[in-house]
This record gives sequence, C-alpha cells and structure tokens, in this order.
Amino acid sequence: MTDAVDTVNRRARGLDRAFEILDFLRLQRQPMRPNEIAQGIGAPRSSVYELVNLLIRQGVIEYRGDDGRVFLGRKLYFLGAAYAEQFDLMRECEHLLTRIAEETRETAQMCQLEGNKYAVVLMNEGSRPFRISTNIGEPVAIPWTASGRLLVDHMSDEQILDFIPAEDFVLPTGKRLDPPDFIRQVREAKKDGYFTFNSIVDSFTHCFAVPVYDAEGICIATLCLVAPKEDGLRNRDAYLRVLIDAAAELSEKLGYRQDGPSVRTAARAATGY
Repeated sequence: MTDAVDTVNRRARGLDRAFEILDFLRLQRQPMRPNEIAQGIGAPRSSVYELVNLLIRQGVIEYRGDDGRVFLGRKLYFLGAAYAEQFDLMRECEHLLTRIAEETRETAQMCQLEGNKYAVVLMNEGSRPFRISTNIGEPVAIPWTASGRLLVDHMSDEQILDFIPAEDFVLPTGKRLDPPDFIRQVREAKKDGYFTFNSIVDSFTHCFAVPVYDAEGICIATLCLVAPKEDGLRNRDAYLRVLIDAAAELSEKLGYRQDGPSVRTAARAATGY
C-alpha cells in the first residue's frame, strides 16, 4: 500500500513539474535549453531533462534549431483549438472584441485572473497606427490594471488583501498604492459598473474595463479598451457605451440576471448617458 501511494505521489509531482516547464516556456516566449529551464524554475537538471524528453515524445514540446533548444509544440495548439471550440466565453469574446475594435478603432481585450495575477486572454488590435505591447498570457500585478478593480470585487476586504501579494501594491514607478485606497476603488468600480484610468504601466494610454458576470454574479472576465490617453479621455463616454453594451450582452448569454435595472441600464446611469 505504501509503495502504491509513493508511486502516485511521484507521478503527481512529475505532472506538476511538467506543467511548470510548460508555463515557464509560455512566459519566456522563446526556445530554451533544458538546463536553462531547470535553472529558471529551480529544479534538478536530471528531472527536467527526463520530463523534457517525455514531453517531446508526446509532441507537447518540440526542438527548435540544432542547439538543443525546445519550445511549446503543435499538440498544445490542437488542444487549445479544441478547448476554444467548446468554451463559449472564448468564442463569444472573439466576436465581441472584433466588433469593439471596429467601432472604436482602439485595441480591445478580454482579461481574466491568472492565479493571483491579471492576464490578457484575447486581444484584437484596432485599425489606428497606435499599438500596445501587452502580451497575451503575461501575468501582471492586479493593482496595476483597470480590470483588477473589477476582477476581485466579489471578495471581502480581507480576502483581497490575502489574495494579492503585498509587493504587488508597489507600482512600476516605485510608488506604493495604499491597499485601503485600492479597496475603495474596487468598491466604487463595483457600484459604477466600470473602471477607467490613465495607465499605471505606461504614461501614454488610457484604459477602460467593464465586468463580465457569470450566472452567479461573479466577475469572471473584463472587456477592455486601451487607447492613446488624449483620445481615450475625449471619447470616454462613447467608448464606455460600446464596452458596457458588449459586456452586458455577454453576461446575459452566460445566464447573469439581477434584480432591478439591467447591467447595461445601471452602468449607463452611472456614466450619465
């Protein structure tokens, strides 16, 4: 019995390590040698080499070039395609982001929590020459983002402080955002039904975020716009109207219902249009 339990535990640890390797390659976004991966994740080289060889045999990662570097393999693409076919949120968001980008000419995004971080999940760049450098799947500190004020709005104050690492309240400028101020912004964003601000990450964009609710009333995603600062401020009401309508449409498709005014009506009332 003990031997069987030990075998299960070893396999579980190996599976955890395999996903750690895949996540590390995803975040690095470039082919790497197994010894570089081992160093990056703090794992024994022998176990990383063994798992890399296993993942290569399964087609989950592939060799890139002739120097032993590996990267994510095509099987992951096929798995991701199968996932996208069955996940209504992803499919619906793709259509909505296209519509939002066409109506505003700005970069439209769908964002979610990734562990205790924020991440862009889908993105449709607008038609204007302006471009942003956010990578899909790149983890960002929650307090640095407009979406972060909405994605944790179902938590209590204590849960928010336990969930977000203390160091994530230090902004890219080195200034520290006071956690009570962040919580106050979370509560105001919940009441308003949206959050907008000049980006904390850079000095030239204005960010808009509107919540997407599931059937339980939990904000499971946000629809966002990232615009040049002056254009974002000048077109604030029009951009919010487009986002609010799209997010309300998606929330209703996911089964969200609430007593009183609809998501769309409540948010529009808060913005005055």
